[in-house]
Amino acid sequence: MTVYFIGAGPGDPELVTVKGQRLIQRCPVILYAGSLVPDAVLTGHAAELVVNTAELDLDAIVRLLADAHAKGQDVARVHSGDPSLYGAIGEQIRRIRALDIPYEIVPGVTATAACAATLGCELTLPGISQTVILTRYATKTAMPAGEQFADLARHGATMAIHLGVRHLARIVDELRPHYGNDCPIAVVYRASWPDEERVTGTLADIVDKVAQTDIARTALILVGRVLAADAFDESTLYSPD
Repeated sequence: MTVYFIGAGPGDPELVTVKGQRLIQRCPVILYAGSLVPDAVLTGHAAELVVNTAELDLDAIVRLLADAHAKGQDVARVHSGDPSLYGAIGEQIRRIRALDIPYEIVPGVTATAACAATLGCELTLPGISQTVILTRYATKTAMPAGEQFADLARHGATMAIHLGVRHLARIVDELRPHYGNDCPIAVVYRASWPDEERVTGTLADIVDKVAQTDIARTALILVGRVLAADAFDESTLYSPD
């Protein structure tokens, strides 16, 4: 018996990996984060138990995993995006390790990758940015020392900010001194879902633009010069030299 922590991707059911899809269709138990994973991701399953864990606490989830283990049943534990990023799998893994329950992590397409795809851009460009910082805005969970916005923004790298759209005005205020008012920024709501919405602008106008929409959650913020760069060096990868 194995618990498979499966990345369901950003929302489009065709963005689940082949391995992830195979396990979802094979495992007799499926636990999925229904608030962020669409039902279409589970299409074709033959599980005898399917549980939406959106309303369950950690203890209840671990009990379900332990019950499946006692019955010798593999579990597809399905998370949105890639489970290694803001998937809260670390705490589940710690609990099942203590119970000697085997597990495996199956990577998924990240929300950041889906946002770059829908914006039609590359997040790393020679001479512009060769670094992508994935972070979140501090709300209920404080950021560790050295990971405050000013510490990260001073690099000027491409930044993907999770869980922050409700605090967009404050985020922009903290980014301006490091990126400048004219720096491109994008807010993408539910990337790859049928109701996807994206708003693009600069640090000078993005707050007003987003205020004219209903976007209040489930959105990723991307900021960096790569979002609107035309003048950049060509890579050496395809150089004739």
